[in-house]
Amino acid sequence: MCGIIGIYGNPEAARMAALGMFAEQHRGQESCGLAVSDGKVIHLYKSMGLVKEVFTDEVLKTLPGYIAVGHVRYPTKGAATKFNTQPHLVETLFGPSYALASNGDLVNYDQIRARLEAENVYFNSDNDGELLVKYLAWQIIAKNKDVVEAIRCLMKDIKGAYSCVFCTRKELYMFRDPLSIRPMIWGKNINGDVVVASESCVLDILDVNGRSEVPAAGIIEVNADGVKVIGNNPAQYRQQNHHSYCVFEHIYFSRPDSYHFGENVFEVREDIGRKLAEQDKGLEADCVVPVPDSANFMAVGYSAASGIPLSLGLIRNHYIGRTFIKPEQTIRDESVRQKFNVLPNFFKGKKVVLVDDSIVRGTTIRKIVRMIKLAGAEEIHLRIGSPAICYSCYYGIDTPHREELAANRYSLEEIKERIGVNSLKYLDMNSLRECLKEPDEYCYACFDGKYPLEKE
Repeated sequence: MCGIIGIYGNPEAARMAALGMFAEQHRGQESCGLAVSDGKVIHLYKSMGLVKEVFTDEVLKTLPGYIAVGHVRYPTKGAATKFNTQPHLVETLFGPSYALASNGDLVNYDQIRARLEAENVYFNSDNDGELLVKYLAWQIIAKNKDVVEAIRCLMKDIKGAYSCVFCTRKELYMFRDPLSIRPMIWGKNINGDVVVASESCVLDILDVNGRSEVPAAGIIEVNADGVKVIGNNPAQYRQQNHHSYCVFEHIYFSRPDSYHFGENVFEVREDIGRKLAEQDKGLEADCVVPVPDSANFMAVGYSAASGIPLSLGLIRNHYIGRTFIKPEQTIRDESVRQKFNVLPNFFKGKKVVLVDDSIVRGTTIRKIVRMIKLAGAEEIHLRIGSPAICYSCYYGIDTPHREELAANRYSLEEIKERIGVNSLKYLDMNSLRECLKEPDEYCYACFDGKYPLEKE
């Protein structure tokens, strides 16, 4: 799960892209990068760190151009190193140059890499973004394909989740996997600049009004002649006849002010909270408290449906990144201690409904519960806005090993005891589906193990 952005047509493309990357900083805080073309040269700058730290005014001045491809990274494939930072750039001495940034994860990475290495294609990282751009460059240069043909070959050969922005020195392309697993939305602003990003909130701050989802298996080409939407029949690249949108985008990843997969994210979360309350008829409590921020609207929905007052009893330090997407457990533990604090004298003697979006490893919520208990809470009833996560995700979420998942290791009663709450309930699968307009269009593999693409 990362954030991507593409800009075409603005002489300050780097600055526009940096603004957009900041708006989707929640999708990755480990590293960031920009590739910017002035029509002759693709300039690349990337580094570990946050957007505002990396892309200072001095740095942006060194990135002239009207085409930009940007990325904020949350590591799934490849370690947290500068080599794995995106975008990835392929340059030839007298020929074309290409840059690519991708959001997602590939399930047949090893097989495709071995195939390319057998063709004398070399790699500097173990990141899937580099694999994608090297594959396209190989098809274009060695196999004499044009860009669109190369992307179509990629869709046939490479399996997984990928929402990609790809540029040459003079063109911008955007394309998406046939299952549309990760969000990707594009449009034009009032000046005619083309913008594409992982979430609609990015397009909001860049004044993009008309916007559309990049189609499943779709390719959009942008150049001096305008915008060309090249439709593909996704059925030729997949076995099923529907999408596999990641439902976890609505539960946790996306900002609540985003709109994608045909849904307002905040409304889905409010509906989840209402469903949780329906499962809890008769529960007596003094307050509903969300674990900020992704559970805020779930708690709003729970409070509205139950009549129990909503209280923001936990305060989040917004200068600390999202703990779930930290690359190591020790860093996640340290971040929890710095990230949350309780309101003084608020919890003493209270019966609390604590609402969180999910339990993955269970370490974060255990520390939060301990904090609330020490603050004097009499009872804590934990309500989770998703079904139990029992299976690994191979499409862009960092849960590669099932043994890391609390719900796979322990029973409901054991998790309740380990966390230290009076009661624990998850949202059931039927209720989650009722919160979505088109429930059959989503991937629920992390809950039920039914993978739309098996890991190879």
